[in-house]
Amino acid sequence: MVEAIPTRSRASRRRWRAVVPVVLRWALPVLWVLWASLAWWVEPRESTEAQLDRDLAAGQVVAFQRSSGWADDGAYWGSRPRPQYATNGGMLAWTVPNGQIRYAFVDPPASASYPGEPDLSANAGLDGRLAAVAGPGWVGGDLAHRIAGTAGLLAGVLTVLWLGRLIAGAPPLVGTRWFWFWVGLLPFGVGVLAWTYRELWRPPPAPVPGRGSGWRGFGWLILAAVGISLLVSVARIVVGTTVVPG
Repeated sequence: MVEAIPTRSRASRRRWRAVVPVVLRWALPVLWVLWASLAWWVEPRESTEAQLDRDLAAGQVVAFQRSSGWADDGAYWGSRPRPQYATNGGMLAWTVPNGQIRYAFVDPPASASYPGEPDLSANAGLDGRLAAVAGPGWVGGDLAHRIAGTAGLLAGVLTVLWLGRLIAGAPPLVGTRWFWFWVGLLPFGVGVLAWTYRELWRPPPAPVPGRGSGWRGFGWLILAAVGISLLVSVARIVVGTTVVPG
């Protein structure tokens, strides 16, 4: 009876090690699809002042913010850009009822010549019209915030599951742990998908001779990141910012 306990414990651990890869094989792609759908929906879309006028006329502006550009946390692929608040900034970002975010480059407000006393509500121009119907500083843009928050949560869960398996799981077969760590930092979670495919869906029967090292993974990170950035830029030009926002 004394020997049965560790035997049962070892059997349980073996079953757990067999189940985890199967669960992650499906969970990671599903989480990524959910994240990508929500992140795409709330990704800021470049628009025009004419579109802003139409949204104002239709009562579609929920919240707005004048800013000088976009700030991004950078390293983490699951982060999202946020407008940098600037009273006299040349960019206006606004949310619409469906939770999408649009932005346009416009002229600074009339009060820009008096930086010490900005008064957007009294401005007879665009800012005054916005302040009359919408909340400044994203007040009222709750749907966009909820969607973005859910996308951020999914990206966080996806990253934790991937890192947990990469660090605590069986050694990867195609590349070292450092190789996959660097590749996993690729934009849009592409590296996590690559790891899932090569290590869980199509793993080799044995460790690949000369498998990828950390330096090779770092090189792939730089090259692939540049390639993805160029591909997105070209796609945005070809099909427009409605389909490829940013």
